[in-house]
Amino acid sequence: MSSVLIVDDEPAICWAFREALTDDGHLVRVVSSGEEALRIADDGWRPDVVIMDVRLPGIDGITAMRELQARIGTTPVVVITAFGSLEIAVRALEEGAFDYLIKPFDLDQAVEVLRRALASKADAATGGQEANAATALPRHAPDAIIGTSAVMQQIFKQIALVAASDVGVLITGESGTGKELVARAIHRHSLRRKGPFVPVSIPALNPGLIESELFGHIRGSFTGASADRAGLFELAAGGTVLLDEIADVPAALQVKLLRTIEQREILSVGGALPHAIDVRILAATNQPIPELIARGAFREDLYFRLGVFQIHLPPLRDRSEDVPALAEHFLSQIRPLKEDAVWQLSEAARGELCSRPWAGNVRELRNVIDHAAIVARGGEIRPEHLPPPARLTADEPVPASERARKQIAEWSADEALRLGATDDPQLYEAFLQLVEPPLLEAALRQCEGNRAAAAQLLGLHRATLRQKMRRYGISD
Repeated sequence: MSSVLIVDDEPAICWAFREALTDDGHLVRVVSSGEEALRIADDGWRPDVVIMDVRLPGIDGITAMRELQARIGTTPVVVITAFGSLEIAVRALEEGAFDYLIKPFDLDQAVEVLRRALASKADAATGGQEANAATALPRHAPDAIIGTSAVMQQIFKQIALVAASDVGVLITGESGTGKELVARAIHRHSLRRKGPFVPVSIPALNPGLIESELFGHIRGSFTGASADRAGLFELAAGGTVLLDEIADVPAALQVKLLRTIEQREILSVGGALPHAIDVRILAATNQPIPELIARGAFREDLYFRLGVFQIHLPPLRDRSEDVPALAEHFLSQIRPLKEDAVWQLSEAARGELCSRPWAGNVRELRNVIDHAAIVARGGEIRPEHLPPPARLTADEPVPASERARKQIAEWSADEALRLGATDDPQLYEAFLQLVEPPLLEAALRQCEGNRAAAAQLLGLHRATLRQKMRRYGISD
């Protein structure tokens, strides 16, 4: 039988955990503060696993966890919180937390985490690492990632988990969702934080020199190469490279990029021998790479090497509860024109911001706040200070069948008037001569000239297809 210590000041959560874990055969002890947990440890009781809330009366859960581990050693600690942030997630995991649960959570899921924590205790290597306190950013740092929604809490946890490793990360999401901010956060909380962070926008590179830009070149390797030049991978030595808009990498370069990731070495343009590089590679895109792979526009093996770990950022319209906090954050970054100017969002403005579709996501929200601050000139920001919502997408495209139907109707009306004056109008025959040839040709192209397959696709007999091809002068 294993012993579990629960440190939480919410009776309902403590009761639920006690019932579930007792039924599972565990001995459960509950305290409501970090100080009580430390007193129990000082009295000599050693639980097999600890469940610790972050927000506690007195000392906070992260501090209590650090002091508790100093007393009880390698006992796994599962941190739970309803008020997470990226910094809290990173601190919890870097201080040695086994896992990080976000309220509200599924009790069965939490019990499963506890089981894994108990199983891990037998592995002494997992708990012998020294604590490494995270360097937390100020709440309103310009590159802070803001969000209290459940989906953002999960993203904070993902960042905290992957930052400590050195694997490749693929960050996906619509334009304006903050992919570069996530990449910077991964770098900032990694062991490479003292090294450079080099963001590379693939579409912005000169198409004719993209290989040289990334891998460098040797003097004389091409016209204009008057000296050796280090590429961006070399300039990021000891740090992190972000390959932004990775889906735009030319097909010819994808093989070389794959080798760079797998072998951790580069071959400069004009060079004879590759040389090793020490860099972590992150990638980001707003395009669906699996669809590109299906079309043959992106290498499947490169996709899997880039995305050992994947983080998907949701569009802002799917986390509207984060809009007010983001708006306040952006307001705090604006330098007022007057020293005594203070902006405040009215309730009506908050409601208007939360109701918008945000086609441009967080980037659009920032622009809206900048615009409103200029118009309001300090003081309360009201709905009339906000610019109209951006419209970045065209109207819903009309299906091809609808377009064809409309065009056929127009043609039929005009042709009927023209042929109606003749003795033998033959409107239907004219229609067949208009639509049958392109339909037959499309079927033959689809079937690579195979008449039997084309006839099956069209639902015609092979002899009928052959007759129509002769009639319209269509070859294979």
